[in-house]
Amino acid sequence: MIIVFIVVILVLFIIFKFNTYIKLKNKIKQSKSGIEVYLNQRFDLIPNLVECVKGYANYEAEILSKISEMRSQYNNQKNKDLKKAAEINNECNRILALGESNPNLKATEQFLNLQKNLTKIESQLQAARRIYNGDVTLYNTTISAFPDNILSKLFGFKQEELFEIEEYKKNNIKVDL
Repeated sequence: MIIVFIVVILVLFIIFKFNTYIKLKNKIKQSKSGIEVYLNQRFDLIPNLVECVKGYANYEAEILSKISEMRSQYNNQKNKDLKKAAEINNECNRILALGESNPNLKATEQFLNLQKNLTKIESQLQAARRIYNGDVTLYNTTISAFPDNILSKLFGFKQEELFEIEEYKKNNIKVDL
């Protein structure tokens, strides 16, 4: 009778832990989806920004076509790659820097409104990234701690990667006109 009780408790413990891993994994998916929502909002503003910037910069065609191409590639991906999205963000920041360094463009109401919207979305995006990294850290800590590390390996749960900005993207963007 004691053996049956111990087996039942052990099975319930394993079920509880498995469900915990699933909940944490789903929370990561949800927070990644939040990042994608804000990225898509930002990317949807790009055509407006493109129209606004046209005519004010000498080399905008190269940057804008690169962003449009990257945006299309990102939208056509089945599984959205956050690193690809970070590249597009970097190019968007180059356009904003271009606008900030060009007094005529900086003075237009349309550009100022777009800049304000992009800044707001960037703030929301940063918050979503923090949430994602918090969820990933909680999940990684949970599956790494004893006895969860044994059970998580048995069930095939693996560490998730934090959302990190690549080293070269941490530097300020320089725009030469």
